[in-house]
Parts: sequence; C-alpha cells; structure tokens
Amino acid sequence: MNPRKKVDLKLIIIGALGVGKTSLLHRFVHKTFYEDYQTTLGASILSKIIILDDTTLKLQIWDTGGQERFRSMVSTVYKGSDGCVLAFDVTDVETFEALETWRGDVLAKTIPMEQSYPMVVLGNKIDLADRQVPQEVAQDWCKEKDIPYFEVSAKNDINVVQAFEMLASRALSRYRSVLENYLTDSIKLSPEGQSKSSCC
Repeated sequence: MNPRKKVDLKLIIIGALGVGKTSLLHRFVHKTFYEDYQTTLGASILSKIIILDDTTLKLQIWDTGGQERFRSMVSTVYKGSDGCVLAFDVTDVETFEALETWRGDVLAKTIPMEQSYPMVVLGNKIDLADRQVPQEVAQDWCKEKDIPYFEVSAKNDINVVQAFEMLASRALSRYRSVLENYLTDSIKLSPEGQSKSSCC
C-alpha cells in the first residue's frame, strides 16, 4: 500500500474501572500524563494518525468506561472494531482476573472472521511498588490465548507506543487479509469445483 492511501481503523481499549485506560490513551495520542482523570462515562473517542508499513493509518480509539453499569452500553462500541487493548492494573489482582470476562465480552460482540481478532494486553502501573500480579502470571495467561503482552506505565511512558503500534500493525494485517479475501471472492464467476454449464 502506498502512504497516500489512508486506512481507517477502529480500536477499543477496555478493562476494569481505574486501570488507567484514559491515561494510556492520552499518553499515546497526546504524549501527556495527568495524575487525576474523571471516570469515563460510557465512551469517548480520540484519534491519531500514524504511518506503519508505508500506510497512513487513522486510528479512531474508543476509550470505554470500566464500571459495571456501563457494560451493556459499552459492548455496543465493540461492533465494527478492528482491534482491542485489554488493560489491567498490576497492583490490583481483581482487574487481572476480570480480563477473561472483558475478553469474552468483546469476542462475543465482534463478528468472527477467518483471521483472529487482534488484541494486546497491557499490564499498567509498573511504576508503582505494590505489585500484586507477577509478570510471569500475566505472560502465561496471554501466551495461552496467543495475545501479545506488554508491561506498561502511562505515567513514565514505558512501552505504551510500542503496544498501540503492535495492535495497529495486527489490525492492519487483518484489514488487508479481509479486504483481499473480499476482493478475491467477489470476482469469482462460478463456484469452485463446478464446471460452467451451458445455458438453455
């Protein structure tokens, strides 16, 4: 693809309340970190343009509220998404244990394709001393599900850009694969394995 060609990708960031989803997103999009954020109610959207593999990507990233009362509304955001960041707080084991539920929610709401749905898991707040989730435990969970894992700090800007770019790269690969399959399937004039029959 050529860099003048733009691809729009919808990414979502999900996880329990207080894991730092908004902080991670602001670190990636605006290169900023604030100590205090208000709780995200429902969802908000930030955009960022990056260039990957000679392709200009316009990332539309949906930041979702982690409170249980928003769960049903937030799940509508999943539809049409091209990839997902699953975030948890390494200092709060309950947020890690909730990943399975969040992952299940998003997989249930996205249309299954031949290519697997792109995800990355971020263990945030590695800058804090009171860690409860060992790195090995998180890595094993992700390895079992074939999801890339990043230890990150929105505050100290550790691995945030790398994680989002990895997700964008996987989402772009899936996008290209789906597009290629669609174009290939749309030009077939007769079903495979059947010879052309004469008319009349």
